[in-house]
Amino acid sequence: MDVSLEQVQTSEQWEAYHTLRRTILFERRGQFGVYDANHPDDRRDNHHPRVLRYGDQYVGVIRIDLDTESETAYFRRVAIAEELRRKGFGAHLMRLAEEFAASKGFSRFAASVAKDAIPFYQKLGYHFADEENYQKQDDPLMIKGLSGN
Repeated sequence: MDVSLEQVQTSEQWEAYHTLRRTILFERRGQFGVYDANHPDDRRDNHHPRVLRYGDQYVGVIRIDLDTESETAYFRRVAIAEELRRKGFGAHLMRLAEEFAASKGFSRFAASVAKDAIPFYQKLGYHFADEENYQKQDDPLMIKGLSGN
């Protein structure tokens, strides 16, 4: 699969980034009119918005937040275009995000995960940060280290 994870820079990339996030992560979940395309977190230092390109289209998004204090790369608002789910794009996106974070010296990865995405993250080797209480959390934190821990 010929995919690339590109830094969001151009107006076309920003439009794709926000459209995918808004429609998949907000509107698909019944949250209309609340998405903020101008949220300052997308442009903070050590926050890296990325789009997954497949051919001539953008098919996925992620923001990689590199937290030097906790030495953790946090993967935020991960989404794949609806029509391309369950075709390997999510796994490619996560692999490329992990490679990017590792290239910056990070070996611990984390994501707050929607309940319906838990099996996907488990398949990629992530586990619950709080095994005893994850069921009580809306979006439990899942973690992974380069060694698989």
